[in-house]
Amino acid sequence: PSRSAMVTGMYQTTIGAHNHRSGRGKLKINLPEYVKTIPQIFKDAGYFTCNCRTDFAKPAKTDYNFQYDSSKIYDGYDWSNRKPNQPFFAQIQLIGGKYRHYPMDPSKKQIDPNNVKLPPYYPDCPTIRNDWADYLNSVNHVDTEVGMIMDRLKKENIADNTVVIFITDHGISHARGKQFLYDEGTKIPFIVWAPGRVKAAARRNDLISHIDMAATSLYFADIDIPKHLQSRPLFGPNAKPREYVVSARDRCDETIDCIRSVRKGNFKYIRNLYPNRPYLQPNSYKDHKKIIKTMRKLYAQGKLNATQSLIMAQTRPKEELYNLNDDPWEIKNLAAEPAFQ
Repeated sequence: PSRSAMVTGMYQTTIGAHNHRSGRGKLKINLPEYVKTIPQIFKDAGYFTCNCRTDFAKPAKTDYNFQYDSSKIYDGYDWSNRKPNQPFFAQIQLIGGKYRHYPMDPSKKQIDPNNVKLPPYYPDCPTIRNDWADYLNSVNHVDTEVGMIMDRLKKENIADNTVVIFITDHGISHARGKQFLYDEGTKIPFIVWAPGRVKAAARRNDLISHIDMAATSLYFADIDIPKHLQSRPLFGPNAKPREYVVSARDRCDETIDCIRSVRKGNFKYIRNLYPNRPYLQPNSYKDHKKIIKTMRKLYAQGKLNATQSLIMAQTRPKEELYNLNDDPWEIKNLAAEPAFQ
């Protein structure tokens, strides 16, 4: 769903791509006629489009929740195959933080599990500590991959004429992270390199959505931004700050769920449309992980405190409301308090 949203600049709920890995059977999902993928728009503007991995040896993952022909979206998997002086648009898929035991850069110091700082809603035990350290090590590996890409751009003397946006498709792949609408699952990096157009080392505190990468990319390429796009450019004269941001979670693999959230300022509102189901419904993707098995075991043994037991609840409130200024870990639900009605 998140990839479908990013590649179209549209909310997955708008284009019918909100259920994970849909359209694989007889019932196909087709994009509305007016919606084109962002690579297609670049291709129509004369760009060479590619979807690649860091080794540039073969095509990378697409995994969009709609019917598409990769050959009509992407010209290849390495921009070196473009025509002389042809501009290019590339999606480079990094390993990311979900692969905990991918070979790491031996030159980088490995994270000591004893030194990690866990969120208060996770139990302090070796399994969770080791997983969190492995996650941080995988982030270090991503840093190495980014360095390789930037080095290539510099060697080809195109770094100063290339815009690079670094982003992930979801937050940390952990029990309360990926697949949920707490900040651990929705807060992601968004870093822009645009020499001469974006001030170096500048930091902004805007509320933005990951789909804003689409309109921002078109803006930097001086390509007209289609009026239907729900994505917004983050730079230029037409940049329009968001008053609030929305997020959605629906079916993930075989696990049916429906959650919506709105974030405005320091407040986040969450609505659970299946309140009679547990947070951690059976899910083959997560259930085989040591972290989930450990949390279920500790919960059964009565070894989790009230905060650590939140994600283990067998039912949920219909509404959740958090003041992230006072409660950044989203632990104290204010939805039922009279002062916040």
